[in-house]
Amino acid sequence: MANQKDQKSTPEQLNIEISEEVAEGTYSNLAIITHSNAEFITDFVNVMPGNPKSKVKARIIMTPMHAKRLLNALADNIHRFESEHGEIRDLDSIEIPLNFGGPAAEA
Repeated sequence: MANQKDQKSTPEQLNIEISEEVAEGTYSNLAIITHSNAEFITDFVNVMPGNPKSKVKARIIMTPMHAKRLLNALADNIHRFESEHGEIRDLDSIEIPLNFGGPAAEA
């Protein structure tokens, strides 16, 4: 019986593998987040100046519980980053023009 108890209290290791393609990563400078009562959906986009069309590079779907865990993990990592490198300053507003990348309209 002692062996069964010891086995239950020993945490299992999680073996995570990553392919070379995924390990290279995907750059994103825009995240669009939507949700339903069952899931959070985050679309990662790479918006390039002068290019009027952008594609979603990755879509991550997670439960509300995991979304909150991600929020807490990001907050913790940002706090540690700022403690080491200084405050990350955010722009007051980010404007994406409606004619992004196209010629300016004239009246």
